[in-house]
Amino acid sequence: MPDERTDDPGYPARQASRMASLEQLDATVPTCRACPRLVEWREHTARVKRRAFQDWDYWARPVPGLGPPDAALAVVGLAPAAHGGNRTGRIFTGDPSGEVLYAALYDVGLASQPTATHRDDGLELYGVRITLPVHCAPPQNRPTPAERDTCRPWLARELELLRPTLRAVVVLGAFGWQALLPVLASAGWRLPRPRPAFGHGAQVLLADERGGRGLHLLGCYHPSQRNVFTGRLTPAMLRAALREGAALAGLPRPSSTDDR
Repeated sequence: MPDERTDDPGYPARQASRMASLEQLDATVPTCRACPRLVEWREHTARVKRRAFQDWDYWARPVPGLGPPDAALAVVGLAPAAHGGNRTGRIFTGDPSGEVLYAALYDVGLASQPTATHRDDGLELYGVRITLPVHCAPPQNRPTPAERDTCRPWLARELELLRPTLRAVVVLGAFGWQALLPVLASAGWRLPRPRPAFGHGAQVLLADERGGRGLHLLGCYHPSQRNVFTGRLTPAMLRAALREGAALAGLPRPSSTDDR
């Protein structure tokens, strides 16, 4: 295979199609430099750092998905946080959104521990894989449409590799929902017309045009600091969405927890 220019906008599309496993995909995603603005920002953030993280050697690369290759449930977010995943190198790790998400995953029996601080902290996910439509930290947490589209082949290949076992997807936020729909359509899941709109609690069953079982799509507000602080999304609401997704995915029913 000839050497690939990782800063070529076509790099994700060419490389993603060659990935034979999720392990290979996860090892290749961090090599990507296809979006100049995102590369500049993630590396600038790693140089400047936050005062609290001056001793950290930032990851400062694209952050791959996390979870087993035979997951029945996927959780789709937005992009890594500049001082979270971009620092730690693991999705939703080391930032306030991750604190809320992993606590909820633990409460419903989908994670081995309620906290995620670094890549070697022992965290394991059970039956669920977490991923993103944009794998680099964007300025102001706002990827451009072009950056979203350039990154799309990584997500498309990830879902294709998960396809034999994937039964449900919980989407955290409107950006992830809109980014995911065309990926699902191109992968052979039939979208209803008009296309389903995002909303917390939104739920739709997508038929499999290849003759397999359908895919349950569920909407949930993103566990951002703003949403949690204002009460738009409470921990109980997040746990309920994850429980519903797990049930639709056919995962073992977790023991009950206090939904305060």
